[in-house]
Amino acid sequence: MTDPLLAQQTLPRHIQITELLQREIAAGRWQHGERLPPENTLAARLGVAVGTLRKSLAELAARGVLQRRQGSGTYVQQREGQRSVYAFFRLERLDGAGLPGAQLLSLQRCMRAPAGAAGSTDAPAVPLPALGGAPADQPQALWRLRRLRLLDQLPVAVEEIWFDARQLPALDAAALHESLYHFYETRLGLWIDRVEDHVSVAAVPAWAPAAFSLPPGTAVGAVARSAWDQHGRLHEVSHTWFDPARARYTARWR
Repeated sequence: MTDPLLAQQTLPRHIQITELLQREIAAGRWQHGERLPPENTLAARLGVAVGTLRKSLAELAARGVLQRRQGSGTYVQQREGQRSVYAFFRLERLDGAGLPGAQLLSLQRCMRAPAGAAGSTDAPAVPLPALGGAPADQPQALWRLRRLRLLDQLPVAVEEIWFDARQLPALDAAALHESLYHFYETRLGLWIDRVEDHVSVAAVPAWAPAAFSLPPGTAVGAVARSAWDQHGRLHEVSHTWFDPARARYTARWR
Protein backbone atom coordinates (compact mmCIF):
# COMPACT_ATOMS: atom_id res chain seq x y z
CA MET A 1 0.00 0.00 0.00
CA THR A 2 1.28 3.46 -0.90
CA ASP A 3 2.04 5.71 2.06
CA PRO A 4 -0.54 8.56 1.86
CA LEU A 5 2.17 11.04 2.81
CA LEU A 6 3.93 10.22 -0.46
CA ALA A 7 0.78 10.80 -2.52
CA GLN A 8 1.04 14.57 -2.69
CA GLN A 9 0.51 16.03 -6.13
CA THR A 10 3.39 16.73 -8.47
CA LEU A 11 3.30 19.64 -10.87
CA PRO A 12 2.53 18.83 -14.53
CA ARG A 13 5.67 18.10 -16.51
CA HIS A 14 5.51 21.23 -18.66
CA ILE A 15 5.23 23.38 -15.52
CA GLN A 16 8.22 21.60 -14.01
CA ILE A 17 10.25 22.36 -17.14
CA THR A 18 9.03 25.97 -17.14
CA GLU A 19 10.16 26.45 -13.55
CA LEU A 20 13.47 24.68 -14.12
CA LEU A 21 14.32 26.86 -17.14
CA GLN A 22 13.36 30.04 -15.29
CA ARG A 23 15.55 29.07 -12.34
CA GLU A 24 18.47 28.26 -14.66
CA ILE A 25 18.10 31.62 -16.45
CA ALA A 26 17.99 33.44 -13.10
CA ALA A 27 21.13 31.55 -12.05
CA GLY A 28 22.95 32.85 -15.14
CA ARG A 29 23.17 29.67 -17.19
CA TRP A 30 21.95 31.70 -20.17
CA GLN A 31 22.59 35.44 -20.33
CA HIS A 32 20.35 38.26 -21.52
CA GLY A 33 20.16 38.18 -25.34
CA GLU A 34 21.60 34.66 -25.59
CA ARG A 35 19.89 32.15 -27.84
CA LEU A 36 18.75 28.88 -26.28
CA PRO A 37 19.79 25.58 -27.92
CA PRO A 38 17.53 24.26 -30.71
CA GLU A 39 14.28 22.76 -29.45
CA ASN A 40 15.21 19.17 -30.34
CA THR A 41 18.55 19.50 -28.54
CA LEU A 42 17.07 21.13 -25.45
CA ALA A 43 14.16 18.66 -25.26
CA ALA A 44 16.57 15.73 -25.45
CA ARG A 45 18.77 17.27 -22.74
CA LEU A 46 15.73 17.72 -20.45
CA GLY A 47 14.26 14.30 -21.25
CA VAL A 48 10.90 15.59 -22.53
CA ALA A 49 8.98 15.61 -25.79
CA VAL A 50 9.41 18.62 -28.05
CA GLY A 51 5.69 19.42 -27.61
CA THR A 52 6.13 19.60 -23.83
CA LEU A 53 9.14 21.87 -24.21
CA ARG A 54 7.23 24.17 -26.58
CA LYS A 55 4.47 24.62 -23.98
CA SER A 56 7.14 25.62 -21.45
CA LEU A 57 8.83 28.04 -23.84
CA ALA A 58 5.46 29.63 -24.67
CA GLU A 59 4.75 30.14 -20.97
CA LEU A 60 8.16 31.74 -20.40
CA ALA A 61 7.60 33.99 -23.40
CA ALA A 62 4.26 35.05 -21.89
CA ARG A 63 6.06 35.86 -18.63
CA GLY A 64 8.55 38.01 -20.51
CA VAL A 65 11.50 35.77 -19.71
CA LEU A 66 12.04 34.62 -23.30
CA GLN A 67 11.50 36.08 -26.76
CA ARG A 68 10.71 33.73 -29.62
CA ARG A 69 11.82 35.01 -33.04
CA GLN A 70 10.33 33.34 -36.08
CA GLY A 71 13.02 31.60 -38.11
CA SER A 72 15.77 32.58 -35.66
CA GLY A 73 15.17 30.82 -32.35
CA THR A 74 14.39 31.55 -28.71
CA TYR A 75 16.32 34.22 -26.83
CA VAL A 76 16.63 35.21 -23.19
CA GLN A 77 14.83 38.54 -22.83
CA GLN A 78 15.44 39.17 -19.15
CA ARG A 79 16.87 37.25 -16.25
CA GLU A 80 13.74 37.19 -14.09
CA GLY A 81 10.13 37.54 -15.14
CA GLN A 82 6.78 37.57 -13.41
CA ARG A 83 5.86 35.59 -10.31
CA SER A 84 7.06 32.00 -10.48
CA VAL A 85 6.06 28.91 -8.50
CA TYR A 86 9.58 28.79 -7.08
CA ALA A 87 10.26 32.53 -7.06
CA PHE A 88 11.17 32.44 -3.36
CA PHE A 89 12.94 29.08 -3.31
CA ARG A 90 16.54 30.03 -2.57
CA LEU A 91 18.31 26.66 -2.50
CA GLU A 92 20.34 25.66 -5.55
CA ARG A 93 22.67 22.80 -6.34
CA LEU A 94 26.34 23.66 -6.29
CA ASP A 95 26.60 22.91 -10.01
CA GLY A 96 23.37 24.62 -11.11
CA ALA A 97 19.94 25.74 -9.97
CA GLY A 98 18.12 22.39 -10.21
CA LEU A 99 14.42 21.54 -10.17
CA PRO A 100 12.94 21.68 -6.64
CA GLY A 101 10.86 18.84 -5.28
CA ALA A 102 9.57 17.72 -1.90
CA GLN A 103 8.65 14.55 -0.05
CA LEU A 104 6.17 14.98 2.79
CA LEU A 105 7.34 13.36 6.03
CA SER A 106 4.51 14.31 8.36
CA LEU A 107 1.38 16.45 8.49
CA GLN A 108 -0.13 17.41 11.84
CA ARG A 109 -2.72 19.86 13.16
CA CYS A 110 -1.37 21.62 16.26
CA MET A 111 -2.31 24.46 18.57
CA ARG A 112 -0.34 27.65 19.07
CA ALA A 113 -0.58 28.92 22.63
CA PRO A 114 -1.66 32.56 23.06
CA ALA A 115 0.96 35.22 23.69
CA GLY A 116 2.22 35.06 27.25
CA ALA A 117 1.26 31.39 27.75
CA ALA A 118 3.76 28.89 29.08
CA GLY A 119 4.07 26.97 25.82
CA SER A 120 2.26 25.41 22.87
CA THR A 121 1.60 21.90 21.66
CA ASP A 122 4.47 20.53 19.56
CA ALA A 123 5.89 24.04 19.12
CA PRO A 124 9.39 24.52 17.74
CA ALA A 125 12.22 26.02 19.78
CA VAL A 126 11.35 29.50 18.48
CA PRO A 127 7.90 30.70 19.69
CA LEU A 128 5.34 30.93 16.91
CA PRO A 129 3.70 34.28 16.15
CA ALA A 130 0.01 34.62 15.32
CA LEU A 131 -0.57 33.83 11.63
CA GLY A 132 -3.09 35.04 9.09
CA GLY A 133 -4.20 38.00 11.17
CA ALA A 134 -5.30 35.87 14.14
CA PRO A 135 -5.39 37.59 17.56
CA ALA A 136 -2.06 37.12 19.32
CA ASP A 137 -3.74 36.67 22.73
CA GLN A 138 -5.87 33.69 21.63
CA PRO A 139 -4.90 30.07 20.85
CA GLN A 140 -4.68 29.27 17.17
CA ALA A 141 -4.93 26.06 15.15
CA LEU A 142 -1.98 25.55 12.81
CA TRP A 143 -0.87 22.98 10.30
CA ARG A 144 2.68 21.68 10.69
CA LEU A 145 4.41 20.05 7.74
CA ARG A 146 7.80 18.36 7.79
CA ARG A 147 9.36 17.64 4.43
CA LEU A 148 12.49 16.37 2.74
CA ARG A 149 13.54 18.85 0.03
CA LEU A 150 15.04 17.68 -3.25
CA LEU A 151 16.88 19.28 -6.14
CA ASP A 152 16.79 17.15 -9.29
CA GLN A 153 15.66 14.29 -7.00
CA LEU A 154 18.76 14.67 -4.79
CA PRO A 155 17.93 15.16 -1.06
CA VAL A 156 19.44 18.48 0.01
CA ALA A 157 17.41 19.75 2.99
CA VAL A 158 14.72 19.12 5.57
CA GLU A 159 12.13 21.71 6.49
CA GLU A 160 9.39 22.38 9.01
CA ILE A 161 6.52 24.66 7.94
CA TRP A 162 3.67 26.16 9.95
CA PHE A 163 0.58 27.91 8.51
CA ASP A 164 -2.90 28.97 9.63
CA ALA A 165 -5.43 26.11 9.77
CA ARG A 166 -8.61 28.23 9.91
CA GLN A 167 -9.25 28.07 6.16
CA LEU A 168 -8.39 24.36 6.10
CA PRO A 169 -9.78 22.66 9.22
CA ALA A 170 -9.27 19.34 7.42
CA LEU A 171 -6.36 18.69 5.09
CA ASP A 172 -5.58 15.57 3.07
CA ALA A 173 -1.88 15.03 2.43
CA ALA A 174 -2.72 13.89 -1.11
CA ALA A 175 -4.10 17.38 -1.86
CA LEU A 176 -0.75 19.06 -1.22
CA HIS A 177 1.55 20.02 -4.06
CA GLU A 178 5.32 19.68 -4.02
CA SER A 179 5.19 23.46 -4.37
CA LEU A 180 3.36 24.61 -1.25
CA TYR A 181 3.12 28.16 -2.62
CA HIS A 182 1.31 26.78 -5.66
CA PHE A 183 -1.06 25.00 -3.25
CA TYR A 184 -1.77 28.27 -1.42
CA GLU A 185 -2.61 30.00 -4.69
CA THR A 186 -4.82 27.29 -6.18
CA ARG A 187 -6.51 26.12 -2.97
CA LEU A 188 -6.64 29.25 -0.79
CA GLY A 189 -6.63 32.03 -3.39
CA LEU A 190 -3.56 33.71 -1.93
CA TRP A 191 0.07 33.92 -2.87
CA ILE A 192 3.25 34.69 -1.05
CA ASP A 193 4.18 38.26 -1.88
CA ARG A 194 7.13 38.86 0.45
CA VAL A 195 9.53 36.79 2.54
CA GLU A 196 12.15 37.55 5.14
CA ASP A 197 14.94 35.02 5.62
CA HIS A 198 17.48 34.72 8.42
CA VAL A 199 20.42 32.47 7.50
CA SER A 200 22.55 30.86 10.19
CA VAL A 201 24.05 27.53 11.27
CA ALA A 202 22.02 25.00 13.27
CA ALA A 203 21.90 21.29 14.09
CA VAL A 204 19.94 18.85 11.92
CA PRO A 205 16.70 18.10 13.87
CA ALA A 206 16.11 14.74 15.51
CA TRP A 207 13.19 13.93 13.16
CA ALA A 208 15.30 14.18 9.97
CA PRO A 209 14.89 10.95 7.94
CA ALA A 210 17.66 8.59 7.00
CA ALA A 211 17.21 9.68 3.37
CA PHE A 212 18.70 13.06 4.29
CA SER A 213 22.43 13.15 3.67
CA LEU A 214 23.46 14.04 7.25
CA PRO A 215 22.47 12.59 10.65
CA PRO A 216 20.63 14.52 13.39
CA GLY A 217 22.85 16.83 15.40
CA THR A 218 25.14 17.70 12.48
CA ALA A 219 25.83 21.42 12.08
CA VAL A 220 24.45 22.64 8.73
CA GLY A 221 23.17 25.77 7.03
CA ALA A 222 19.80 26.91 8.37
CA VAL A 223 17.15 29.34 7.14
CA ALA A 224 14.35 30.77 9.30
CA ARG A 225 11.66 32.28 7.08
CA SER A 226 8.60 34.46 7.61
CA ALA A 227 6.28 34.76 4.60
CA TRP A 228 3.49 37.30 3.99
CA ASP A 229 0.59 37.00 1.56
CA GLN A 230 -0.65 39.61 -0.94
CA HIS A 231 -2.77 41.21 1.80
CA GLY A 232 0.25 41.85 4.00
CA ARG A 233 -0.68 39.13 6.52
CA LEU A 234 1.93 36.82 7.98
CA HIS A 235 0.82 33.50 6.50
CA GLU A 236 3.66 31.08 7.12
CA VAL A 237 6.79 30.54 9.21
CA SER A 238 9.32 27.85 8.43
CA HIS A 239 12.75 26.48 9.26
CA THR A 240 15.01 24.75 6.72
CA TRP A 241 18.22 22.85 7.39
CA PHE A 242 20.35 22.26 4.26
CA ASP A 243 23.49 20.27 3.46
CA PRO A 244 26.15 22.81 2.34
CA ALA A 245 28.01 20.05 0.49
CA ARG A 246 25.00 19.59 -1.80
CA ALA A 247 23.20 22.93 -1.90
CA ARG A 248 23.70 26.62 -1.33
CA TYR A 249 21.39 29.45 -0.34
CA THR A 250 21.26 32.06 -3.12
CA ALA A 251 19.60 35.48 -3.28
CA ARG A 252 19.87 37.81 -6.27
CA TRP A 253 19.03 41.47 -6.71
CA ARG A 254 19.19 43.66 -9.79
